[in-house]
Amino acid sequence: MPDGNHPELTEIVAHLEAARDRYMADLTQVCAIDSGSYLKPGIDQVQSIFAERLAGLGFTVERIANREWGDDLIARKRGSGSARVLLIGHADTVYPEGEAARRPVTVQGDIVLGPGTCDMKAGILTGIYAAEALDAIHWDGLGLLTMLIVSDEEIEQRHSVETIRREGSAHDVVLTLEAARANGDIVTARKATRWFRIDVTGKAAHAGVEPEKGASAVLALARIIDAAHGLNGHKRGMTVNAGRISGGTNPNVVAAEASVLVDIRAWTNQELEELAAALQAIVATEWVAGCTATMQLNGGPGMPAMERSPGTARLEEHCQAIA
Repeated sequence: MPDGNHPELTEIVAHLEAARDRYMADLTQVCAIDSGSYLKPGIDQVQSIFAERLAGLGFTVERIANREWGDDLIARKRGSGSARVLLIGHADTVYPEGEAARRPVTVQGDIVLGPGTCDMKAGILTGIYAAEALDAIHWDGLGLLTMLIVSDEEIEQRHSVETIRREGSAHDVVLTLEAARANGDIVTARKATRWFRIDVTGKAAHAGVEPEKGASAVLALARIIDAAHGLNGHKRGMTVNAGRISGGTNPNVVAAEASVLVDIRAWTNQELEELAAALQAIVATEWVAGCTATMQLNGGPGMPAMERSPGTARLEEHCQAIA
């Protein structure tokens, strides 16, 4: 709790407590807008609200327009100090159109429920209100405070990666405004992720009259998936998950085609490459005579790992000391 040695903390807490109702109103407003990653109009509407709030706090706001995806925002505010801090968030959610109407924001004690609250519109608003609180006590001790809000965090088609890398390397400290773990732990590492599409081609035949003339792509794919899931835990944190599956036509026809989308993850970029190579070896194996399989990236190169570094450890210690 604030004490006499840090009177500015008392002022900050008082400002934020007085702003609680405004914060909840803002959260309710942005969570009432469907902004799934593929819903550009909704994302752009949410970004307009964030842009207006940041501009009102004296930030210079740059809006990066995207034709297919939602727009991205970069807001900058300069101060009297030298340190450069970047806050990162994302305006997109995982929910389909209509979810906001089906599940409006509700409050149950200390818990706020609604699509996009935790992940992560509440976090973005927390950053905005933190900047507002610093303004309220007339503190401008940073050289540069930047907020980057992207629109593609929840999907593989990541157009913002280079922007994140560029902005990150131009700052001394980068903090993500997304929630901590359920127990409150600070997140200081994140796995590398990649999605693949595996396609199997077999040969169609009548399943009752002449099944021996066919080669079942569905059977081959099933064996590939089973072998792929055997890679789970090959090294600590390595995971493989088969998601959307399709294949075949009618039950009385030996399936000529089948496919699956696969998610792979690992704690380091090197281990992700090892896992991808192991998966490729499984796909290259002939599991059913007459069937062939191919594997290709689905949606993009994926996300590199946020590996824990000495700098990350120092930042974690600093955050704990402040807390």
